[in-house]
Amino acid sequence: MKTIDELIAEGVEGKRVFVRADLNVPLADGTITDDGRIRAVLPTVTKLAGAGAKVIVASHLGRPKGAPDPVFSLLPAAERLGELLGKPVAFAQDTVGPAAHDAVDGLEPGQVAVIENLRFNAGETSKDDTERGEFADRLAALADVYVGDGFGAVHRKHASVYDLPARLPHYAGYLIATEVGVLKKLTEDVRRPYVVALGGAKVSDKLAVIDQLLGKADRLLIGGGMAYTFLKAQGHEVGASLLQEDQVPQVKEYIERAKANGVELVLPVDVLTSTEFPDLKAKAPANPTTVAADAIAADHMGLDIGPETCKLYASKITDAATVFWNGPMGVFEHPDYAEGTKAVAQALLDSEAFTVVGGGDSAAAVRILGFDENAFGHISTGGGASLEYLEGKTLPGLAALEN
Repeated sequence: MKTIDELIAEGVEGKRVFVRADLNVPLADGTITDDGRIRAVLPTVTKLAGAGAKVIVASHLGRPKGAPDPVFSLLPAAERLGELLGKPVAFAQDTVGPAAHDAVDGLEPGQVAVIENLRFNAGETSKDDTERGEFADRLAALADVYVGDGFGAVHRKHASVYDLPARLPHYAGYLIATEVGVLKKLTEDVRRPYVVALGGAKVSDKLAVIDQLLGKADRLLIGGGMAYTFLKAQGHEVGASLLQEDQVPQVKEYIERAKANGVELVLPVDVLTSTEFPDLKAKAPANPTTVAADAIAADHMGLDIGPETCKLYASKITDAATVFWNGPMGVFEHPDYAEGTKAVAQALLDSEAFTVVGGGDSAAAVRILGFDENAFGHISTGGGASLEYLEGKTLPGLAALEN
């Protein structure tokens, strides 16, 4: 995989460089609530612009249905990118139409433009190779060189991720190079003890990675909504908690395999429960009840790990040499259910381990709960991509850059 440093050495002044970034930031009424993904691409954009390239930044945002939708416009992300760069960023109101060509044609060496949401064109996400290829051809007409730096999208076989690199000289940006280097530390020559903390809502989202980790990790700590399917598999009643009943047989098999492989599988010993899901906007006091994990009332739902579990999980992280964390321990967006997620984050900081926060809600939680991002070993920008890499899958976007 060629890197951006090799591209700079070859010379980029005056060249049109297409940077496939991941600017898929969360928005609330058109306002960015977490700009982490924009800041993550800054090193690549800054380096290219400083070397005299004409930089074209492209990304998806949300899930528009192959047509323009103002709700998913990249304009707020483009404006924030300009603020972070400290200079104007041109914005094209289409992807491959006249506005995009005008924006690119108007660039001087060292300047930056952002084109509109790639998913406003159905060809970006099409499963039809021809339709996807035709869109990639039109994107290729905008540029001389391709730089892949949108790690959060490399597990997608999309036109700008998979097909476009085949049409242009292609290189990996700093973010992708960093992400791949970190993930190799989690899969090759891992420093032990290797502890993995998994949370999030659905166990089905994590089955494949759990399957892989049962042969690699020393300890698995399970929290979040997915924990209740594990508790059910152990024979406990979970009341009105989130439960994937159809996954219970598979989870039972994993519990047995963990024992056979000598992997310590750690589940909550107590949980915070309530009869109703909290109002995340009002954030009114929820007054949760703390109960043992095997004593959840029929009309209560588990919404966070309890204080004893917080202590237990912290103790299991303390002596680790490597920690990977993906998924919050509870409904961290509400202050009454944020303690479990805080406890895991703090335990990572208190350990002397190489710590990786695996993107998605975990990365958002770190920022929302006020932790210093720089205190962690690495915070990934791509939760889904990270998990698929750990599952051993071939990621289309990385394969395209390696070709």
